[in-house]
Amino acid sequence: MVADLRSRDVAAGGHGAPLAPAFHHAVFAGPTPRVVLNLGGIANVSLLEGGGVLGLDTGPANVLMDLWAARHTDQPYDRDGALAARGTVDGELLELLVASEPWLALPPPKSTGRDLFHAEWLDDRLARHRSATGRAPEAADVQATLAAYTARTVADAIRRHAPGITECYVCGGGAANPVLLAAIAAELPGVVVASTAELGIPPQQVEALAFAWLARTHVEGLSGNLPAVTGARGPRILGAYYPA
Repeated sequence: MVADLRSRDVAAGGHGAPLAPAFHHAVFAGPTPRVVLNLGGIANVSLLEGGGVLGLDTGPANVLMDLWAARHTDQPYDRDGALAARGTVDGELLELLVASEPWLALPPPKSTGRDLFHAEWLDDRLARHRSATGRAPEAADVQATLAAYTARTVADAIRRHAPGITECYVCGGGAANPVLLAAIAAELPGVVVASTAELGIPPQQVEALAFAWLARTHVEGLSGNLPAVTGARGPRILGAYYPA
């Protein structure tokens, strides 16, 4: 078994994430500029242009939507985007969410997680919004706004770092949320937004295949990180091998 894939990158001064861009480049790079967008708890993009690849986290994907859905429905996530579909985006709340988080403006290499985007983060912004406007949005409106927030932050990162892309292929749990995908497509006019299934890999299998691919690089003695993505001082063989 190969495990602990992040530590050697961190020891080399990197973030230890994102690690999937090397795999995305190996299997998804094509003749046209494209992005592979992973919508897990956190969103990250692999920007594939020519022979190069740039990868970075862009902010929350499902993490805030999941915790909000868990509060207001009997589901741990917003199945099929049903709660968001019943709501309307609150423009003032959306702009507050974007403007109030300085991490979004940081240059790559960058990564984030639930240590930043968590329930207290969201509750603080909702309290600020309520104080400024004198009102509290309905639960469905908050969910619709959180989907719009994910879409905006993803699109902002793509516009900033890969303005020439024409295709965006989505994987991860968020690929099953039609409200979120529609919001991303609306933020990226002229860009084809589709599932990685169009490239031959179902969206829920991409991450597992990526880490299996990284494990293989360890067994073969090959570097698995991309220093330009993680910020490490150089290429590293990732992980540790534990015999059965």
